[in-house]
Amino acid sequence: MFHYKLPKELRALFIVHYAPLLLIILIGPLTAYYGVWEIPLPKLIIVILGIIIFLLGAFVYFKWEIFWHKTYKGQLVTGGIFQYIRHPHYTSLLIVGFGLALFFYSVFALIIAAIAIPIMIWSIIDEEKLLIKQYGEPYKEYMKKVPWRIIPKFY
Repeated sequence: MFHYKLPKELRALFIVHYAPLLLIILIGPLTAYYGVWEIPLPKLIIVILGIIIFLLGAFVYFKWEIFWHKTYKGQLVTGGIFQYIRHPHYTSLLIVGFGLALFFYSVFALIIAAIAIPIMIWSIIDEEKLLIKQYGEPYKEYMKKVPWRIIPKFY
């Protein structure tokens, strides 16, 4: 279905991006099973909020995934969701991580989700250096046009 193959030099970076999400999925259910690390707020509200946030993250992820694979042919992509934020993939991973942490009602999973933020920011800064090298001035212009990396009007 999708024919994009991640370059070898980016594979380790992708593992770093998904590691917090995998940890949340592995550790989150332990909260319910052992009754430890619970968020000290009303459980039902937090779990429902987690489901809503997770679904929002999944929506952003699939919006990015579908648009990217339909559009990307080696050129700079600036349309679709990319006209609002420069890194929707990272955004979706963060949203999904926080949604799952809330769904699992786990303080420990929330801490892991928070630790993912600087990891993603570091990755974004690194990736943008490569994008500037690859696309040059058009990417710099795109950065001016779309100043938000992961959250519109914030960062």
